Amino acid sequence: MSTHFLALDLGAESGRAVLGRLNGDVLDLTELHRFPNEPVRCSGALHWDLLRLWHEVKRGLDAAAGTRVESVGVDTWGCDYGLLGEGRTLVQNPYHYRDRRTDGVMQAVIDRIGSDAIYSITGIQFLPFNTLYQLYAACRTTPKIIEAASAFGTIPDLLNYWLTGEIRCEFTNASTTQFVDAKKRSWATSLLSDLDIPTRLFPPLVEPGTVLGRVEREASGALEGTPVVAPACHDTGSAFASVQATGHRAFVSSGTWSLLGIELPAPVITPRARELNFTNEGGVFGTTRLLKNVAGLWLLQASRRHWSEQGRHFEYEELLTSAATEPHAFRSLVDPDHPSFLHPTSMPEAIARYCRDTAQPAPDGPTAFVHTILESLAFKYRVVLDSLEELTGERITELRIVGGGSRNRLLNQFTADATGRVVVAGPVEATALGNIVMQMVATGAVSSLDEARSIIGDSFAVERFLPVESERWASHYPRFREYLELTCV
Repeated sequence: MSTHFLALDLGAESGRAVLGRLNGDVLDLTELHRFPNEPVRCSGALHWDLLRLWHEVKRGLDAAAGTRVESVGVDTWGCDYGLLGEGRTLVQNPYHYRDRRTDGVMQAVIDRIGSDAIYSITGIQFLPFNTLYQLYAACRTTPKIIEAASAFGTIPDLLNYWLTGEIRCEFTNASTTQFVDAKKRSWATSLLSDLDIPTRLFPPLVEPGTVLGRVEREASGALEGTPVVAPACHDTGSAFASVQATGHRAFVSSGTWSLLGIELPAPVITPRARELNFTNEGGVFGTTRLLKNVAGLWLLQASRRHWSEQGRHFEYEELLTSAATEPHAFRSLVDPDHPSFLHPTSMPEAIARYCRDTAQPAPDGPTAFVHTILESLAFKYRVVLDSLEELTGERITELRIVGGGSRNRLLNQFTADATGRVVVAGPVEATALGNIVMQMVATGAVSSLDEARSIIGDSFAVERFLPVESERWASHYPRFREYLELTCV
């Protein structure tokens, strides 16, 4: 008989409710509900419309009416949070991680207690939008809001709270906050206290696979009483849970961000890891994801959005097909993680300015911009892979790319050529699959993570890309490395 599991998978651009059906040793997926996730600008600040997202989550639950669902799981993007007050209400709408309120805050925190102290405890990559800097900024600029709050929750924690009435913080997503002691897998209370962040706000941590409670009637009459499982609530954690990323294989969860790394039994918190700015995020079953957060397809998404606002509408496939025949290969290269690309008014202008500042010709049209973005991203993957090999002492021969970005065949081939490694692309639905994997384990539908991963491997096709122009790409790699001196690699 078939068993069904519902994954509520929310990304930075859209969310969906995905029904997984396990029939013997075969798993298939059906998308029941999809909705946009659009930030809202108010009084000069950028926020998430979390109540709208909650409304869509409830619609996703109701879309499963008539199906016996074994459990429900939620995963979302990391770093952002909300504060709860009385009566399950939000104290304010959560800020978007691209809001400018954290500009300069990371350096202020580092100046106060030192980067070594932060990294030695958390092992987390220094990024200006980390929750540590968001909440530090809030404590300084809006102390009365902090005083009014009774509990902190990351985005999936808040949704799980409204589903079950239980407020807990799931570990993999909590680890992205830079609030967690990576070795003890607990809140870094001494670090928070040193920054005058009130530790009374933080609920208990729970590991992925924990049954949090049951769906309440207010959330969904159709699924009332269904167990709610905390998967890896961080979408990257769920993506990593779907396939093996150990030994000689590295992993990229590719979308707005590219999360490139490997799965390890313990964190790597060393001076060299801090210097290379690698992160040690929590994984399932006590593992650690040693990875680097790369800007990913954000540069392409933001460029396409700008062109659309100017009345020039392009489909992604149109841009990629045109870029595949671009005659000016390696004409202009950029570091995708340069600060000027975090939240520019115009992404194409920011890229053109970067090129002018580095004595390169600016791309002369959408096709050239796409080529610049994808070549640069492929080269950045090679930088991260080389660093992973240095940190672990393991030779990486294969790169597994999953998520929406795995459908970008041009980038996949560029990555194989730039890195000199075999690229295996797929499954596209890795995040929803990883969410369902932990539900399957938690409910006893499978006996182990390995069994669940084996089922996914047998149920979903992948595509392989072999290096064909590695020498040509290698000749341009030293030039790309020079541009990284402008940014922390």
